[in-house]
Amino acid sequence: MAKTSKGIFFCKECGYESENGWLGQCPACKAWNTFVKAPADPQNGGKKGGRGSAALAGLGDGTGAEAILLKNAEATCKERFKTGVKELDRVLGGGLVKGSIVLVSGDPGIGKSTLMLMLSGSLGQKYKVLYVSGEESGEQIKLRADRLSVNAEKLYVLAETNMAKVYEQMKAVEPDILIVDSIQTMCDDNVQGTAGSVSQVREVTSSLMKISKQKGITTLVVGHVTKDGSIAGPRILEHMVDTVLYFEGERQLFYRIMRCVKNRFGSTNEIGVFEMTGTGLKEVPNPSGAFLEGRPQNAAGSAVACVLEGTRPMLVEVQALISGANPGNARRMSTGVDYNRLSMLIAILEKRLGLSIVNCDAYVNVIGGMKIDEPAADLAVISAIISSVTNIPLPSDCVFFGEVGLTGEVRAVTHADKRLGEILRLGFKKCYMPLANKQAVAAIEKSELAKEFPAEIRYIGNIRELKR
Repeated sequence: MAKTSKGIFFCKECGYESENGWLGQCPACKAWNTFVKAPADPQNGGKKGGRGSAALAGLGDGTGAEAILLKNAEATCKERFKTGVKELDRVLGGGLVKGSIVLVSGDPGIGKSTLMLMLSGSLGQKYKVLYVSGEESGEQIKLRADRLSVNAEKLYVLAETNMAKVYEQMKAVEPDILIVDSIQTMCDDNVQGTAGSVSQVREVTSSLMKISKQKGITTLVVGHVTKDGSIAGPRILEHMVDTVLYFEGERQLFYRIMRCVKNRFGSTNEIGVFEMTGTGLKEVPNPSGAFLEGRPQNAAGSAVACVLEGTRPMLVEVQALISGANPGNARRMSTGVDYNRLSMLIAILEKRLGLSIVNCDAYVNVIGGMKIDEPAADLAVISAIISSVTNIPLPSDCVFFGEVGLTGEVRAVTHADKRLGEILRLGFKKCYMPLANKQAVAAIEKSELAKEFPAEIRYIGNIRELKR
């Protein structure tokens, strides 16, 4: 077998690079026969690069760059501007940063294109926006814009998948903001592979990143996700961009949640909540009220939890159903709660409270498509399970929060004062919370809000106290 000439090769599955020539198996993802040679840049002596260099002519090639002192660098990143969508501004940390590149990902049909078109209409009132769509024609975009009531004076629409033509229009329009929907449909003729391949996605994103930094164009690219929930294309795509946003939710439900998993210019703890309607996405300024709407009264197995998403306290309904099953064939299912944590909480209940659940099916669900990651929801989950086992409804005006340890102790959680403030604001009369947080809420108990909406606070040190 002839020896393959050496060069820079990369894995089509994960983006792993090899400078020692072609490899049969990728050392990173263990996939076989996925290595291809990186495209050559004719303007760079045949070395690896590509980057759509021929099409980038006139948009800045980055030559003449020099090292400068940090104290002499211009802090252009401080130039934020509001998008006009408050929930999105919250997630971004105050707005978009000039010259940044943002990746918006999510399942097909979740509402990414709808959000981007609405964002284009909002920004197009003040800034010059170029909306590039590789999935819809100009007429289709117009029909969707009419349905969403999008009519901006400075919004330009381009239905194109060839990046060379996109670069030409960028040079002609000189936009302040560029939106590409989606990155998997874009194709650069100077790069090997078809649209959506690892090489195309990586090189096109790299070209857009160069343009964004050199010209100060704020770029938003839409990316699809695979069946396992990861962004389609090489993992390096997430490392290249400045901000990564995930748009998630059940398509059968109304609510959509935007999370930030990477943000070079702000926090990654904030979330934004939207509601999908017939006329597009609407912001939900009061998520607690939305998630609790339609909550059943005097129903066993239902508890209200107070969780913290970033700096925002939210009340969500946790439902549990414990039913008999064949011995040795019990099922455990959870939606919105980590499966392993649910199994741990059930084991704690069996060991510390003596509840016999080992031969019962256990189902736990968080209403509204919300996913709870923090341990502060433990007390609410356990309370809902106890209520379902005993068939005793919990008070409808009661809220739970607190982390539960393996010995059954209820441990302190962060920002207990913010949580209690949200509980009082929504008019709940009772609250079960950790004993260790008693001092932290002393100030808010004396506040005007507590006087206007008084609540009975019960401090819990161990889950055994829940049965009293």
